[in-house]
Amino acid sequence: MEYSDLSDFLRKRREALQPEDVGMPRGRRRRTPGLRREEVAALASMSADYYSRLEGGRGPQPSVEMLGAIARALRLTLEERDHLFLLAGHGTPPRTTHTDHVDPGMLRILDRLQDTPAMLLNRHGETVAQTRAHVAFAGEQTNYDGFERSEVYRWFAHPEERALYAEPEVGTHSRLLVSKLRTVATIDGPKSYAASLVAELRKLSPEFQEIWNAHEVVVAHSKTKHFRHPSVGELELYCELIDNRDQQQTLIVFTAEPGSESAEKLQLLSVLGSQAMMP
Repeated sequence: MEYSDLSDFLRKRREALQPEDVGMPRGRRRRTPGLRREEVAALASMSADYYSRLEGGRGPQPSVEMLGAIARALRLTLEERDHLFLLAGHGTPPRTTHTDHVDPGMLRILDRLQDTPAMLLNRHGETVAQTRAHVAFAGEQTNYDGFERSEVYRWFAHPEERALYAEPEVGTHSRLLVSKLRTVATIDGPKSYAASLVAELRKLSPEFQEIWNAHEVVVAHSKTKHFRHPSVGELELYCELIDNRDQQQTLIVFTAEPGSESAEKLQLLSVLGSQAMMP
């Protein structure tokens, strides 16, 4: 582990970021160039003391999970992330199709959409990042482990996950999730993570098995979606998808027609969500 080089790299990358780059207010009396250490720690969901010791060259060797969180917090590119892992004494993480690393450009978009429900999914349907508004809209989705991380698995294993969707949407969304998983499993092959997920769901859910047997590859669906939120009631939202082909991740953004009742409800939900997250 290259303590001095690791410390220097973390400090340089932190100082290169401005608060507005990561969706944070600048505030007054900011003397530190770039972000503060505690701001990076908050973005990485770790203690300020731990990050400070690490950047100061005094901490223990960080785990792969910690390094991944720091890479996302500092908006590192894939090349910079690999360099960080090497400096910390870990091998370069394999650039497989199952990755949680988020492209800095996608993170900048998310940072500017904090008042809009938006989430970033990897190709297995795992949420790797959410806006605050999306947490208020759909709940926290980044804290699951194992197969539970996949929306596809939760959708079929835990029917309560469907409560947000209005009834006309449920059947179509089920078929859409299965068709997307089929595409990934076909590309990745029978020994892939996606194939393991398929095998588990076929054993677990008769509904999944039935839809899988239908062998649908493309499912027609509308970009206008209907939801029933427990706090604000019915919502009609437009769903826009932005693909990042390099990272094989998809940004999903939900918007409402300006001036509509759904737009007012989204604004209310953003306020309610902010209040709920306040200490």
